[in-house]
Amino acid sequence: MAASATREKIVTAADRLFYERGFEYTSFADVAAVVGISRGNFYYHFRTKDEILVAVIERRIKDRHAMLEGWVAQGKSPRECLASFISILTVNAAKIRAYGCPVGTLFSELSKLNHPQEAGARALFDLFRHWLRQRFEDMGHGAEADALAMQLLARSQGAASLANAYPDDAFLAREVDQMMAWLDTVADPATIPS
Repeated sequence: MAASATREKIVTAADRLFYERGFEYTSFADVAAVVGISRGNFYYHFRTKDEILVAVIERRIKDRHAMLEGWVAQGKSPRECLASFISILTVNAAKIRAYGCPVGTLFSELSKLNHPQEAGARALFDLFRHWLRQRFEDMGHGAEADALAMQLLARSQGAASLANAYPDDAFLAREVDQMMAWLDTVADPATIPS
């Protein structure tokens, strides 16, 4: 197996294990076992678990950025882009109910550990915040675009957290429906109180 392919397999396995088990509870041996390589081969690619974490965060940022910009590139309207963002909760419902939001859970864990990569995990939230704000600006919202972006981000993170705490399909579906209804009310900037 080529070195770059092995490295990618390690990052993919670590990404999944960090999400499902948590960063703190995932060991080198866990990742190596999933990839099927020796520890020596593992250390050729990554010397520390923190190096793997950096690679996982970089991949998550790259993948989320591609997803978000993909919706824009498809020619979706700002409202359709925002609806696609909300729909992530439905698309990933089973994983969210089992493990929570991959962005929120990683940030929360690193924050509790006072880990140096907490800022890297926050960059995932920043990516969402800036992208959401731009969509609201594109809809004609000016000064309130960032507040609307934060409101939607907070609502989606709250729904993901509670869906994990109370794994109830109906709850998550209702939350998504309510966020879509809220989106309809803010689709017209004249409906936002100044």
